[in-house]
Amino acid sequence: MKAKFILSAFADEISLDLQEEMDVLEQCDIHYIEMRNVGDRCIIDYQDNDISDIKKQLDQRGFRLSAIGSPIGKISIEDDFKPHLDRFKRAMEVAHMLDTPYIRMFSFFIPKGSDPYDYRGEVMERWAAFVTAAQDQGMILLHENEKEIYGDIPERCVDIIQTMNVPFVKATFDPANFVQCDVETYPHAFSLLKDHIAYMHIKDALYKDHSVVPAGQGDGRVRDILRELDQAGYEGFLSIEPHLNNSLPGGGPENFKRAYRALMDILNSL
Repeated sequence: MKAKFILSAFADEISLDLQEEMDVLEQCDIHYIEMRNVGDRCIIDYQDNDISDIKKQLDQRGFRLSAIGSPIGKISIEDDFKPHLDRFKRAMEVAHMLDTPYIRMFSFFIPKGSDPYDYRGEVMERWAAFVTAAQDQGMILLHENEKEIYGDIPERCVDIIQTMNVPFVKATFDPANFVQCDVETYPHAFSLLKDHIAYMHIKDALYKDHSVVPAGQGDGRVRDILRELDQAGYEGFLSIEPHLNNSLPGGGPENFKRAYRALMDILNSL
């Protein structure tokens, strides 16, 4: 492979216990976590002393964060924005404390039945506020394509990134989420976004019922995407997000290992 793929994971899909999460990740030779929830709450909702304790646990086991898997932007576009902007600022504080520049983010749920473009101005104003707050903070704001938000299709993902027009707004590419929006992941979505991709989520899905399956076993063309990233010399994270159990978080070690093995089969074939 020409690329430098670094494996990471949403470890809260293994367990709600950080030590058990790290046990399983060590078995898979993974030493990065995209931290979303720890225990019973989102990582950005912990106090400073709790964050320090979590960092100590990570350091003791030789783990680092690939990203803060934040819920920023995962509210309705009609919800009050001011407290959410404050929460984003807290996410940056936590990212600094946990020594990662990457924050996973979204672009707001659009009311059902509405035209997303009717809300474009408000989406861009809110993202501009994120960009202003993040200026000179050393952060990389990773917009993830997600169902039912403004940036659920590749054209609108590109719209956000190009409108912000700063080097620290990039794309997280999630093949399964595009499949669940009935978007062609490859070559269409990948071709539009490939110059902006700074981070990959590894999960796959089926068009027929939108169910999530291990990488390479669905319609997300994960193998083709990783092959092209490899040929382009991509250097960055592949973050395993199994979603193979409906009772998330805490989908279980075996489901995580299924997802890990599926990814390794793809990487070993490149």
